[in-house]
Amino acid sequence: YFNRNDAKEPKAVMKIEHLNATFQPAKIGHPHGLQVTYLKDNSTRNIFIYHEDGKTCLSYKIRIFIKIAPSERKASWPRPQQHQGHREIVDWFNALRAARFHYLQVAFPGAGDADLVPKLSRNYLKEGYMEKTGPKQTEGFRKRWFTMDDRRLMYFKDPLDAFARGEVFIGSKESGYTVLHGFPPSTQGHHWPHGITIVTPDRKFLFACETESDQREWVAAFQKAVDRPMLPQEYAVEAHFKHKP
Repeated sequence: YFNRNDAKEPKAVMKIEHLNATFQPAKIGHPHGLQVTYLKDNSTRNIFIYHEDGKTCLSYKIRIFIKIAPSERKASWPRPQQHQGHREIVDWFNALRAARFHYLQVAFPGAGDADLVPKLSRNYLKEGYMEKTGPKQTEGFRKRWFTMDDRRLMYFKDPLDAFARGEVFIGSKESGYTVLHGFPPSTQGHHWPHGITIVTPDRKFLFACETESDQREWVAAFQKAVDRPMLPQEYAVEAHFKHKP
């Protein structure tokens, strides 16, 4: 995307391979809000887009352009999704899905359309506030905004931050990942009473929820990831998390 119509160089390039788009009107605070994510240096980057008064804008007033090669225009595109809201932002959403569809057709030539369409875009398994503590589990708990995106659990100081403060990979039970209700004995410093412990091969992650219903929903989201066998490409993602500085 470019920050000016006449800019010669893009401000950023988003690879379709890792791009996702999902409608987020409540989170963005705009009825036609769209959240676009992609990987930058193997970390998730958020861009928040809204449409208003005939202009497609980012939350910080940057316009988006998508260039599709002539060969891609001949591809068979998936059926557009219909959403309430202004047609323009829906067109952008469907353009991103169409580009993803063509990429997947090339990357997985033997796959049928029915197998590819579910991979075009995804909604988050769960979002909301929890408290977290550090790796030593002796620091005080701090309130953060969490997003569960497939196997990536990301936490932010603010829901509209561009980058996460940290990310946790949640693998399968066969790889040594477990989700537990509650805290380890003698855990202190949390303001919210309903604990969750995620056990990974390297360490334990402790979280606190404000309500029991929040705890149940987060545990269900984590358990869904843990119960699903890992794909070959997910082992590569796991290895990157283990080698993060």
